[in-house]
Order: sequence, then structure tokens, then C-alpha cells
Amino acid sequence: MASVNDDAAAGTQRLLAVQADVMADIDRLFDQLLPVPDDPRAPLYRAMRHAAIAGGKRLRPLLVRAAGDLFHVDPGLSLRVGAAVEAMHVYSLIHDDLPCMDDDDLRRGKPTVHKAFDEATAVLAGDSLHALAFEWLCDPLTSNDPFVRGELIRELSRAAGPAGMAGGQMMDLAAETADFDLQTVTRLQQLKTGALIGFSVEAGAILARIPPEGRTALRGYARDIGLAFQIADDIMDVEGDEALAGKALHKDEAAGKATFVTLMGLERAREQATALVEQAIGHLASYGDEAALLRAIARYVVERDR
Repeated sequence: MASVNDDAAAGTQRLLAVQADVMADIDRLFDQLLPVPDDPRAPLYRAMRHAAIAGGKRLRPLLVRAAGDLFHVDPGLSLRVGAAVEAMHVYSLIHDDLPCMDDDDLRRGKPTVHKAFDEATAVLAGDSLHALAFEWLCDPLTSNDPFVRGELIRELSRAAGPAGMAGGQMMDLAAETADFDLQTVTRLQQLKTGALIGFSVEAGAILARIPPEGRTALRGYARDIGLAFQIADDIMDVEGDEALAGKALHKDEAAGKATFVTLMGLERAREQATALVEQAIGHLASYGDEAALLRAIARYVVERDR
């Protein structure tokens, strides 16, 4: 048992080191990719930078990096794909915070974009990051293989659109006036949160030119950690510290939305999250030490405090 615990501790230490590197690298890349022009578009770029730089756990870029490492992908290529998926994620947060959606004042410990700027600028900043995500994936600097670039674009489109994140967000809006059961809430979160997490994991394999039939285990891993991540978020919304979370908590309860916690209870929700993490790690059984970072990320999603 001590050996297992030692391995987990070593995995956590490596995770924290790689995560710190990814966070710093993503900030540097966004700084390069979003220079503020000396023209009337300047507020738009400042708004994008406000949302994209110096904030968040960078879980999605971290997953791209970890999956890429599994197949010995150049970390520089993983970083560019990580920036693209993070841009897509940040766009969704900007729009999700708007008064017409969740109407939030705080995100990642900072004023939301529509509060720091204005609603019109926030809409355009989100739109721009959405477009830039695909522009960056199209760039040969991301991959010199046009088929790899095309597959990355197609899969991110699916993950972000009505069959993925946007569809899940629509279900989330409907949840305010509908009584969703556990199966429907699970589907909602598989789309809203899980789709981009799934893309992030699969993107590392796409960069390595692993065919779809060779990604089954990674898809299972991503599905399970996506649900575990959301259950942990629901638990945090009930028990978390707003100062650590960097955002308003208890909003789902106030809106009357069904969550994993309201449907399962706190203890069963914790047990389910832990079971999903173990199941996710089980999907990686055919891999050796090269999957240690992915295993550590799976544990992290339920142990984090923000």
C-alpha cells in the first residue's frame, strides 16, 4: 500500500510541476497571439487578454499535453492546440457570464468581462476567441500535416457546437424551469463540460496520428474524468470557498437547478466521483509510466479546491 501511496504522491508532484509550466506557457503564448493593436480594436484585444491571461487551472491544455506526452508529441505542438481549446473554453465562460445567461460578476478571481468592459465588448471578445481557436489550429505551426489540422478542426467544432458544449449550455438554461432526472443531468454535463475535455484528451492522440480505433481507451478516460470533474464542481458549489474558487458559489441551488448533489446527496456524489476516477484510471491499464500524468490528473479533478 505504501508503494501505491508513494506512486500517487510522486504523480501529484509531477502534475503540479507540469501544470505550473503549462499555465506559464499558455499565458506567454496568449500574450504573443493577442497583441493590442494601436487602433479602435484595442478594447476588444484588452478584453480578450483580460479573460484569457493569468487565470484558471488550464485543465484542458494540461490534458492535451498529458495525452501528447503519452505518444511523445512535441510539447510545443501540444501547447498550440492547448491554447486553441483554452480560447474556446474562455469564449464559453465570457458568454456564460453575460446577464442573458448566468449573470455573473466574478470569474477566476477577476471581474467578468462585461463588468470590466461592457456587454457588447464581452460578446465580441467571446466571438473573437471562438474564431481564433480555429485560426490557430489551421496554422501549419500547429502541425505540418494538413490531415491532422483538418481532424483537429473537425473534432473541436463537434465538441463546441450543438452536439457538444453549446448544446449542453442550452440544456443548462432549460434546467432552470424543468425537472431533470439523473440521466438528463448526466447528459447535460457530458455535453457542456465533458465535450471539450474529451477533445483535449483526444487531441494529443490526433497530433500523434493515432487512428480513431486506437483512441477508445482515451475516450473512456475522458468521459469518466469529465463527469467526475462536474460532480466535484457541484460539491464545491455547496461546500466550497468563494475566495478559493474565484467565482460565485451556490448559484445552482438558488436557480433551482437539479445537480448531481441534489439528485444523489453529498456522500453518494463523493462516492460516485471517486468511482469514476478509478474507472478512468482503469482505462489506462494498457499504458505504463508514460500515462502517470493522466492518472494524476484524474485524481486531481476530485481533490482540487477551485
